[in-house]
Amino acid sequence: MPNTINNHFVPWFRSVAPYIHMHRGKTFVVGIAGEAIAAGKLQNLAQDLALIQSMGVKVVLVHGFRPQVNEQLMAKGHTPRYSHGMRITDEVALDCAQEAAGQLRYEIEAAFSQGLPNTPMAGSTVRVISGNFITARPVGIVDGVDFQHSGLVRKVDTAGITQTLAFGSMVLLSPFGFSPTGEAFNLTMEEVATSVAIALQADKLIFMSEVPGIRMQAHEPAGDDNPIDTELPLAAAKALLANLPSASQPSDTAFYLQHCVKACEEGVERSHILPFDVDGALLLEIYVHDGIGTMVVDEKLESLREATADDVSGILQLIEPFEKDGTLVKRSPTEIERDANNYSIIEHDGVIFACAALYPYPESRTAEMAALTVSPHVQGHGDGERVLKRIEHRAKAAGLDSIFVLTTRTTHWFLKRGFKLVDPDWLPEARKRKYNWDRKSQVLVKKIS
Repeated sequence: MPNTINNHFVPWFRSVAPYIHMHRGKTFVVGIAGEAIAAGKLQNLAQDLALIQSMGVKVVLVHGFRPQVNEQLMAKGHTPRYSHGMRITDEVALDCAQEAAGQLRYEIEAAFSQGLPNTPMAGSTVRVISGNFITARPVGIVDGVDFQHSGLVRKVDTAGITQTLAFGSMVLLSPFGFSPTGEAFNLTMEEVATSVAIALQADKLIFMSEVPGIRMQAHEPAGDDNPIDTELPLAAAKALLANLPSASQPSDTAFYLQHCVKACEEGVERSHILPFDVDGALLLEIYVHDGIGTMVVDEKLESLREATADDVSGILQLIEPFEKDGTLVKRSPTEIERDANNYSIIEHDGVIFACAALYPYPESRTAEMAALTVSPHVQGHGDGERVLKRIEHRAKAAGLDSIFVLTTRTTHWFLKRGFKLVDPDWLPEARKRKYNWDRKSQVLVKKIS
């Protein structure tokens, strides 16, 4: 039994270590829907957030309280009222919101104060700091609807939050803001989290939501044949959002997506939509290669794109050293120019730092990823993984079920990223005929659907 545990634990721990190093010192803004707390998920979420913080991540936590406010209103005989996807906050609703926020902050602080032995919180010290970090303004009257005490974020106290994080504390924000005259406004968790992430230029904005993410066919129902799109480029997310109806419910596809898009447009590198009902979803998204929800990424930051004929010389220059040492099979300039559209590249300031090519075999519902190359100057920074994800996304979009690679020297890298070794006889017939039996390349396959 100990050997079995060791054989699983050691490779797993080594596989997550790069992500621990990558995220240390980064700032994550995490928005937790009030429904997650109502569903009893707070304890495990607090443990996961404490674990993430212990590994050097700076955390700003924003909680929602939709169901808690509605419960308070119903108890007082009032019906919750909404318009344009926002709550209409009259005096009674404002009072209920203040009560709900106070209770939730108490519960959240209590969850982070536990340190029972034999739990993930044992020995941890999580200092949670709240404050008046948000200045708000009224929504006002929209299309004849007076939103009364509902507000929008006017300003974020970036210096105050940054200083608090620098002291090693977790910042806890309720969806409330105050005007310069001291008037309180009810805000939405989603807008507060997005505004704070933008103001801090956070590394990630993460929503723990009622939905598992964005489906690959957004207009189709959930199911095995309509899986979650784990990585959505900003351009694709904006195009999808433009074709969706306005969101009024958290279950609407556009509800969280619109905030992810806004954050990425204004400088937040990654925005995520995760299901709170999956235990450990936060850890799975951050420390596992494939993740579990949907990540919206602004590819302009890395200039990750498909190649054109103009990129051929840059690709040749990148792969030439690896062809000379035998890591890659030699390809002629004519071959690369002919197949330029098959390549995805990472380019910065006119220099190509990484590339890979996708060669589909649609009759076998698979594709070969070839010539995956990362410049020695940027190895270890995650560019190889970003190109791999792009190739996976292209293969998914083409309706394929898997991708495969042939390699003689980088087997371990692919195994750590979900590939499995198979016999060369697995290859599609057309590819098998071109297999070099003298080279003895190993064949690895990864399912992507």
